Amino acid sequence: MQQKVKCKKRHALVTLMFLFILSCDPLVTTFDDIEDGKLYTAKTKHPAQASVDTICVMTWNIRYGAGLLPWFGDSNGNRVIFTEDEVYHNLKGIAAKIEDVRPDILLVQEIDVQSKRTAYIDQLQWLLDHTYLNYGTYASVWKAQIVPSDGLGRLDMGNAILSRWPITYAERIKLPQRGDQDALTKYFYLRRNILKAKIALPGLDEFYVLDFHASAFSTDDTKKRQIDLFKAELDKLVAQGIHFVSGGDFNSLPVNATRVDFCLSDKDDDESFHGPNDNPQHKEGSWYENEITWMQSLYDSYTPAVSLEDYGANESFYFTHAVDATIPYDRKLDYLWAKVPWVAGSDSTHQDARLLSDHAPLSVEWEVPK
Repeated sequence: MQQKVKCKKRHALVTLMFLFILSCDPLVTTFDDIEDGKLYTAKTKHPAQASVDTICVMTWNIRYGAGLLPWFGDSNGNRVIFTEDEVYHNLKGIAAKIEDVRPDILLVQEIDVQSKRTAYIDQLQWLLDHTYLNYGTYASVWKAQIVPSDGLGRLDMGNAILSRWPITYAERIKLPQRGDQDALTKYFYLRRNILKAKIALPGLDEFYVLDFHASAFSTDDTKKRQIDLFKAELDKLVAQGIHFVSGGDFNSLPVNATRVDFCLSDKDDDESFHGPNDNPQHKEGSWYENEITWMQSLYDSYTPAVSLEDYGANESFYFTHAVDATIPYDRKLDYLWAKVPWVAGSDSTHQDARLLSDHAPLSVEWEVPK
């Protein structure tokens, strides 16, 4: 789940922001429909297999390397800026978990590369330099010279893909922004994308990895349109006979989830929902009843790392997220998808990583087609 920006609309601040918007140098970076992803390389390369039968794929929303520290935009927190020591401490924990699982390909969401809140640490480069993974690519989701909310300042956060093998090409595919925000909030808000990377995987002439992070707090159909566009990208690859693995943070529940309302457990102490005079009735990002079918088309066409049958038999075993840092994970929002089936029984939802992020990583083995 992504952080919710709480912009204060005082008259003087609004005037200042509009002056910036009208200037030659916009504060916020906007994006074309298709742009190149930024390519990274580890300072020291580690040997990668020249021949593979299976690969391990993992997806993880790492919450910008802040662990469970209370941030003002999510988890009912009040911190805005974290210290360098705090961020490095959390990154070391993330790197240790990566070393433990040993994914060959890692999909990451909510990674900071040049943000004031996380001491301007390029977290993608740091992870490449402190793990065995050799190559990376990055696409911004939230990039601004300054976000004038609570002193947040400069921010560059996005999606990343890390790989043992060379990434020969990467592109950022633009997704629709929320349609339920005023123009000023929307200008400074997140711009979602699909990060699509071509990787030189031994044994395949063409192989792609797609990393996705859907809107968390939209109250309209933005998330559905984003999921539909993600599926359309997979469909294009299938039509061309190209193999892929894909996944990310979909901010959506499995279609057979038994609980769809988290408003009361997610709310701040000063918030009220479900009461006769409450407006809105539901907390943004916590009520899934109207969108429970939005993932159905993916389940119909592709193979998830965790089947609906397995999930339905033991829901809590597969939960990957909770808003409240003091409780266990209480819902599944993170997924991996492929057309070629995953290796049966090889999936793991790593709930033991609870202190490292508000999301658990999900890993699974994929059999490389011959």
